[in-house]
Amino acid sequence: MTFAIAAAGTGGHVYPGLAVGEALVSLGVAPADVLYIGGSRLEATVYPRAGFPFLGVELRGLKRRLAWSNLGIPRVVVRAVTTIRAELEVRGTKALLGLGGYVTVPAGLAAGRSGARLAVAEQNAHAGLANRLMSRRAVRVFGSFPETKGLPDADWVGNPIRRALSDFDRERLVGPARRRWGLEADSPVVGVFGGSLGAGAINSAVEAMLGTGDVPFQVLHLAGHGFEAMEKAARASGGRWVVLDFCDDMESFYAACDLVIARAGGSVAELTATATPAVLVPGGFGSGGHQLANATVLERAGAAIVVSEGRLGQLRQIVGELAGDPARRRAMAEAASELARPDAATVIARSLMEMAS
Repeated sequence: MTFAIAAAGTGGHVYPGLAVGEALVSLGVAPADVLYIGGSRLEATVYPRAGFPFLGVELRGLKRRLAWSNLGIPRVVVRAVTTIRAELEVRGTKALLGLGGYVTVPAGLAAGRSGARLAVAEQNAHAGLANRLMSRRAVRVFGSFPETKGLPDADWVGNPIRRALSDFDRERLVGPARRRWGLEADSPVVGVFGGSLGAGAINSAVEAMLGTGDVPFQVLHLAGHGFEAMEKAARASGGRWVVLDFCDDMESFYAACDLVIARAGGSVAELTATATPAVLVPGGFGSGGHQLANATVLERAGAAIVVSEGRLGQLRQIVGELAGDPARRRAMAEAASELARPDAATVIARSLMEMAS
């Protein structure tokens, strides 16, 4: 039997999709029997590099305002449906998973026309338009939170994460992780990342926080596109501030950190799986304010503190208080664990196999 996974755009869609494909392989499916469908962005590199077949189609998102480009969307969708359907039929695909975003609509329509059964998985607390539309045609609907606005019947399975994080063991990893980046063993470590979208506001706030004198914690900072500027600032600060452009070993990153400052996209699943307390700075990009909704779920559970971009000037005070309060961080970690569903990728993969049988 063969499967297809439609996921495109940002890492918040792409990496959960990859996690499900890898789970299928761990359950005995050959990589060649898991087709990924997407556009020309991150997915066009990630999936082939991981050893999976990839079908690229033209994608275009609906602008939430009057725009001439919206008039061309039906033509783009029809062409994508035709291309995807042909590939699904040639491969004899039995089940297709859509993870939201632009590609889910043509992939879901193509699945219906080719005879493949459809499932959708939503990463956010507020479902995006594509998943709301395609859920009406889906055999299974999966959610990452206890409740998903727009998908009231979604099964709460969690957001798929890769095996290294689902099997996370902080006690085993923390020592080697801190030594790797030259971090002190007995001083709190604050991790920072913002992702390729919208990291600038967080980077600037961290620079301001660390430029006002000594702080009672260390910082491990994934600066993304702002790496060169942040690295220069770190050298000038003379403080305990380690700056990286990226990290392909996120289990070690989380293990090194006692607290993380981050956006509130797909990373919230990693934060809960690793029981990492967080200060979340929701981004206003994307659709429907989904990051604020995600962050609010964690804050209400006691696992995070939400700080809007307008309050980033208070970051030093908020982080300093948490860094100096181990008991509160432990309580936040326990709350994060209550929300964790680290086996989401395997649960979804097994469901796809049942759908295909």
